[in-house]
Amino acid sequence: MKKQFLNIFTVIALGVAIIGCKNKTEEVTTSHAEIAMTAKQDAVKYVVSVEESTIEWQGFKPTGSHKGSINIASGEFNVSENEIHGGSFLIDMNSIKESESNARLEGHLKSADFFDVEKFPNSSFEITSLEEKDGQTMLSGNLTIKDMENNISFPVTTAHENDALTLSSEVFTINRSRWNVRYGSKSFFDDLGDKFINDNIELKITVKAKKV
Repeated sequence: MKKQFLNIFTVIALGVAIIGCKNKTEEVTTSHAEIAMTAKQDAVKYVVSVEESTIEWQGFKPTGSHKGSINIASGEFNVSENEIHGGSFLIDMNSIKESESNARLEGHLKSADFFDVEKFPNSSFEITSLEEKDGQTMLSGNLTIKDMENNISFPVTTAHENDALTLSSEVFTINRSRWNVRYGSKSFFDDLGDKFINDNIELKITVKAKKV
């Protein structure tokens, strides 16, 4: 009976481990900032619809995770022959929300411990390239958080309907320590024990824009 119980426990533990692995994505390649993508002469401007655009996030710690959203404040794309040839958008860091409306956590994320939104109210993303690679469309751009700028690449899909453009990313992961977000990070502190917070943050971006 004891052996049977241990076997069942092992199967459950393995199942949880497999599910946990599936729920987390690999960290994207992060490098130095690059030159922004140049728009073609015939490019048409598409302005971001902030009401229909958002960034979803999820952070992890040993005891669980938190997730929520951040608003996009403004932005635009340069489009030629239904293809994006540059653009950028601004991220409103004061709009950080936690899915269960945890005001204490939201306040902490906005504090100097994390994103210091009083000093750095906006983050930004500027496109440097958009190319096909291994059957995926890879979007690369300079992500600026707390005045630190790094280039990242992640898979996206784009769709056009009439005069509207939608750009959607798959879930991807960035390492917050590369933007000097230090609180609870093992990259900066050695004595945290099990009180640490994972450096990796999962993001999913949905941006909708309309032709001007």
